[in-house]
Amino acid sequence: MNKPNLVYRALSHLLMYPDDAMRKALPEVRDILREERRLSEPTRRALLGFAEDLEAGDGWDVQETYVTLFDRTRSLSLHIFEHVHGESRDRGQAMVDLIELYQKQGLVLEGSSELPDYVPLFLEFLSVYDTAEEALELLKEPLHVLQALGARLRQHDSAYGLVFSAIEELVGVRSLIATQTEEEVDIDQAWQEAEVRFLDAGAPSASCRPQTAARGN
Repeated sequence: MNKPNLVYRALSHLLMYPDDAMRKALPEVRDILREERRLSEPTRRALLGFAEDLEAGDGWDVQETYVTLFDRTRSLSLHIFEHVHGESRDRGQAMVDLIELYQKQGLVLEGSSELPDYVPLFLEFLSVYDTAEEALELLKEPLHVLQALGARLRQHDSAYGLVFSAIEELVGVRSLIATQTEEEVDIDQAWQEAEVRFLDAGAPSASCRPQTAARGN
C-alpha cells in the first residue's frame, strides 16, 4: 500500500528527544528520506547527514544540545500554541480543538506525555493521511509558526533547522530570511498575528485511520 506521507513521520522522528530508542530507529528514518522525491537532492543529503550525526554522536552531547535548544529556549519551543496564544485562555480551547481533530481520525494519545500541539506529534499525525494533498492542507495551518521556528534555528546555526527547511520545501514556500536582525524582521510578532486553531483545515477522507496511537518522545 502506497503511503505518500511517511516523510512526515521521518521529519517527526528527527525532532524527537534523541534517547537511545530514538537513535536506534534512525536507519529506518534514513530509508524513508532516501526515497522521498518531493525533497530536493541537496535537502535529502543534508537530512541524511543530520540523521547520521545524531546516530553517531555522543549520547550525552546530542541530548544536551536538544534540551538547550528546545527545553531551555522559549522562542524555540516545539509547542505550536505557545507561540501563538502564550498562556492565554485561547490556548486551552485551541488544544481542545486539536485533540478533537485527532480523535475524529481515530488518533488516541494513549501513553503520550506530550501536549497535542507538540510539533513531532503533529507531524506524526500528518503521516496517516491518505494523500499528500490532505496532509499539506493541514500543514499550512501552522506554517507561519514552523517557518519562524526554522528561521530561529538557522540563526542559532542549528542543524535542526534542516527539518523545517524540508517542511517549507514540501509546501513549496521560501524560507524566512534568517540573516536579518530582530529590528528588520520581528519573528515573534509575525507568528503571533495569525491564529492557529485548525478549524478551517480540510478534513481528510474517511479512510484515513492511523494503525497505532501516536507516540510522544
